[in-house]
Amino acid sequence: MADESAHRPASADQPALKLEEFLPYRLTVCASLVSQALSRIYCERYKIGVSEWRVLVTLGQFDMMTAKGIGVHSQMHKTKVSRAVAQIERRKLLIRRANRDDMRESFLSLTPAGREIYDELAPIALDFARQLIDTVDEADRAALDRALKKLAERSVQLAPDIVNSGGTR
Repeated sequence: MADESAHRPASADQPALKLEEFLPYRLTVCASLVSQALSRIYCERYKIGVSEWRVLVTLGQFDMMTAKGIGVHSQMHKTKVSRAVAQIERRKLLIRRANRDDMRESFLSLTPAGREIYDELAPIALDFARQLIDTVDEADRAALDRALKKLAERSVQLAPDIVNSGGTR
């Protein structure tokens, strides 16, 4: 029989976790909505998904990178990077060059067709970001940037701390 305590409301000494007020949830929802809105642009125009977009933009920014480097830079799991790279490569938007020092990895770069998409897409994405940030008062933008950086840094620190403490602080 299931533990009934898992279904009881929080007691007075234990605050309720309200999903709509929970910061990690709110950040995820915001990021998801922004990503979905932007992805409509590149999905409709270029028939690429979020993972392919991240790979394409990373290569557009850095010219040449390994799949591992793309994963680290774009915060994507190596499986997603690998699938995205394969899909973009099939469309002849990127090329691989063997790493003679380590044959297990390749250097990836955009083909002229991939570069053309990046060059068309980058200004559109930057304009989207500008229109998005325009909704935040100019006086608050630096604070928003600082807050996002602090939240990201603290997230990296908190996970091991909480795991090591058994979930209590």
